[in-house]
Amino acid sequence: MKSTITDVAILAGVSIKTVSRVINQEASVKADTQKKVAAAILELNYQPNNAARNLAGTSSYTIGFVYDNPNAYYIIDMQNGILAECRERGYELLIHPCKVNEGNILEEIKTMVKRSQLAGLIISPPLSEMPEVLDALGELGISFVRIISGSCEEKETTPCVFIHDHEAAFQITEHLIELGHKRIAFIRGDKGHRSTDERYNGYVEAMKKHQLVVDEDYLFDGQYSFETGVAGAQALLALDERPTAIFSCNDEIAAGALFASRLMGLSVPDQLSIAGFEDSPFSRQTWPKLTTAAQPTNIIARKASSTLISHIIAKRTNNAKATPINHQHFQPELVIRESTDVLKDV
Repeated sequence: MKSTITDVAILAGVSIKTVSRVINQEASVKADTQKKVAAAILELNYQPNNAARNLAGTSSYTIGFVYDNPNAYYIIDMQNGILAECRERGYELLIHPCKVNEGNILEEIKTMVKRSQLAGLIISPPLSEMPEVLDALGELGISFVRIISGSCEEKETTPCVFIHDHEAAFQITEHLIELGHKRIAFIRGDKGHRSTDERYNGYVEAMKKHQLVVDEDYLFDGQYSFETGVAGAQALLALDERPTAIFSCNDEIAAGALFASRLMGLSVPDQLSIAGFEDSPFSRQTWPKLTTAAQPTNIIARKASSTLISHIIAKRTNNAKATPINHQHFQPELVIRESTDVLKDV
């Protein structure tokens, strides 16, 4: 027979309420009691029924992940990271894809939160960077954690996971400069995304540090897509004085740029170096493999989930005001592969 919370309480020699407090990770439970209950749970292989927990009272044990992102690899890594943390902490996950530019996104999110009785939300770009979305969540009084591009904590009043895109983009650009490249083009991602601005600003800072001109002809605006990489590279490589290197705002764009350069008969990296960003499977499935910045999406998702659940628990135990806002920071790391090298053949 399946073990119950009563069985756990009897084996551990505590009350059912104490078992519930341990499962909910309330800080007020003594360490020795936590160990006894945890041992009993392990011995009995007890699995809390989250649906029953949600129905038993006013507390919910379901968190939501709301996103608008066409990159399937990013979404899968995010989901896997969140799920791993939820399983360890006894929470369920509700996944809600949406389209920021279609319909009334604010009403959609409000309806979803109320209908699903969520305990909290994890929101990723561009939703996490939209003031109107943050205001709407504030009105609902729901706990949430934002994943955003940047590093400045000063103006952030809610828990955030910061991705240091600026610094990583600086490193990629400087790597290209150290290889001897001076005509370095940049293909942007979607406008309105902080990541686009942060990565572009990192590129500009490195160029200026080395006293290189940021030529408007070497800038191409687009979206985070393979098609943008193709179109951008075709336009840039058709210039009379074409760039010797292209820094793409993500790996999907870089893969498109690589495809276009081959169609135009250019050898990578002998005639053209190409770099991407994020270290997605795109960067490893091309030939040559792409130089990029490794962004640990799965780990970022776990940290966001852990931060959110800890905030939910503090809120339930009336410790939310006394608990400082817990921000997390991640620095993508430069990964040098075969797509970048010293220019050999102009």
